[in-house]
Amino acid sequence: MNNLKRYIKPGLFAMVIGAVYFSGCTKLDITPKSALTPANFPTTPAQYVAATGPIYTSFRGAPSRQYWLLQNLSTDENVLVARGGNWLDGGTYSTVNLHTVTPDNSMIETCWSGGYGTISLCNQVLSLFNATPASDAKKQTVAEIKTMRALSYFYLMDLFGNVPISKTFGDTTNLGTQPRATVFAFIESELLAQIPDLSGTSGVTTYGRPTKGLAYAILAKMYLNAQYYIGTPRYQDAVTMCDNIIKSAQYGLDADYLGMFKPNNGPDIKDFIFAIPFDAVQAQGQYYSRWTLNPNLKDKYKMPYTPDGPMYTYKEYYALFNDPNDIRKKQYLTGKQYNNDGTPINITTTNIGLDASYSGPYPTAVVVHQLEFTPDIVWKNNATFDIGNDELANEEGYRNNKFYPDSLSIDRNQGNDVPMFRYADVLLEKAEAILRGATATNGDSPLSLVNQVRARAKAAALSAVTLSDVLDERGRELSVEMWRRNDLIRYGQFEKPWGIKTDADPNKRIFPIPRPEMQLNPKLVQNPGY
Repeated sequence: MNNLKRYIKPGLFAMVIGAVYFSGCTKLDITPKSALTPANFPTTPAQYVAATGPIYTSFRGAPSRQYWLLQNLSTDENVLVARGGNWLDGGTYSTVNLHTVTPDNSMIETCWSGGYGTISLCNQVLSLFNATPASDAKKQTVAEIKTMRALSYFYLMDLFGNVPISKTFGDTTNLGTQPRATVFAFIESELLAQIPDLSGTSGVTTYGRPTKGLAYAILAKMYLNAQYYIGTPRYQDAVTMCDNIIKSAQYGLDADYLGMFKPNNGPDIKDFIFAIPFDAVQAQGQYYSRWTLNPNLKDKYKMPYTPDGPMYTYKEYYALFNDPNDIRKKQYLTGKQYNNDGTPINITTTNIGLDASYSGPYPTAVVVHQLEFTPDIVWKNNATFDIGNDELANEEGYRNNKFYPDSLSIDRNQGNDVPMFRYADVLLEKAEAILRGATATNGDSPLSLVNQVRARAKAAALSAVTLSDVLDERGRELSVEMWRRNDLIRYGQFEKPWGIKTDADPNKRIFPIPRPEMQLNPKLVQNPGY
């Protein structure tokens, strides 16, 4: 496994910080306790990296998983179904897909508290760094911390719209909800201020930490969505940020698309502008295969556990992959399934176990059935989001296998690093911004930019490109990478029906502030529609 995924090993200073770590924006009155003395101040770049370790580890674990699920399940891409009562979990997942989520949803609460936990930790580390002597290492590390804080605010602004802004550890005076435009302006100013002090190098030495490329990428995403976020188009600014990344020559389109997401990925991936490093043993918290793979695939992929596989792909989304030569199509498991040696994956069950609706004379007779993923998802009970719990129901819906299972794992944890911002995304953003009115730069056109991405995927070049084409290309390129919700909202398609979803309330473009946070902090104002 890639040892760089284990680089965050906090020392004494980080453990002091971690001892007073807390989450939630409503607990800002804890006094930091510091064991810092001149003898243990961080002085070298490596010591500063170790000192800030808890900030990066906070991006792993439950908040990152719940964020992944929340973004993917709230769209026309994926659905997490209930099977015979299993996986309903009080509607935690179904209401996200149906856009009927309430402030009591535990996934929403985890994303909120996780985001503010990271922000509070950033503020805490910054307060402790006030005592350290000035140096170039300190200057860069402070810029990295503030960029991580801005990134956390970007995620919260995108999910919840109107959120509090806290810039000082222990400050209890700024707990009130701030308008999205105010939050947008704060993030923008923070990122622009940090760029001069961030590293301009992408690779082994900066992997998993903020660079100029990350700051530009966040700003590009903000400016592309500015019309929706703040009511003011910023498409030319989006192009500028994309150009900053492109002209840096630090990033590129790796030839092996599918290989970028395998368990041994890491800093050698040129497409990754910013990724969360995971390791199956040393940096745990990523187990996407658990959600997407059928239990009968355990042996084929040498998985040390049995996956649950309740997360299915809608057939209408899979239809985007309409070029038979597009290698991105291979991330999906469809139709009859075979072992690596070409033999069929057979399941021994009974007639009634295969199909609960069986009404013949031999319900318990043994049958051998080949695993076959079928496109249609058929709900048996809309109210409980239930598709049934027989073998055929367990094979409905195509399955995404982008984050390939880790056969070296000792449990369900995987070593696949998870990209949050990618170069291919930047190329598509620039194409979209030009189509929306920005002036083309550097000889690029929307067509040439989109075709760069398609060429890497071995898909046929387009002869013309529209905004709709860009959305479709984004769907193909960025599947299960947490951008589909953001894209659908920007394109005005978040209210369209899918599956058994009919809700078309535009208020649902942002999520409710969790009820526990509202109860703890009376200064919070609930979002409209909740």
